[in-house]
Amino acid sequence: MCINYIGKSMWKIIPWAIFQSVLLTAGHVFLKLALEKMERLSFTWRCIGELVTNWWIAACGVSYIAASLIWVYMLKHFPFNVTYPVISISYVFGMFASVIIFHEHAPLTRWFGVALIIAGCYFVVK
Repeated sequence: MCINYIGKSMWKIIPWAIFQSVLLTAGHVFLKLALEKMERLSFTWRCIGELVTNWWIAACGVSYIAASLIWVYMLKHFPFNVTYPVISISYVFGMFASVIIFHEHAPLTRWFGVALIIAGCYFVVK
């Protein structure tokens, strides 16, 4: 009886995991966009100035902070052995971002891996 209750309540983590993963993926996308705008990355004052004044970097930071706050909430309210594996769904969003935003090619084998991640999240929550 108790296991059934725990199983049903674990489904509540999915919207939080999706929201956290979308924000985390957005942060990664913003960081890549910021770095693409730069000529080169080096430890010079000019490069540091470019990073500090880059709006994509600011968006990246905001996304990471929001994702971290949701992560804190998830850790507080759900078991770690469910929470940590479920955020692997961010890899799924990363694959979609690579194809949609960066126009990268993803072979069928990678999409198979994405399907395995989704299946794994299902089994972790179930």
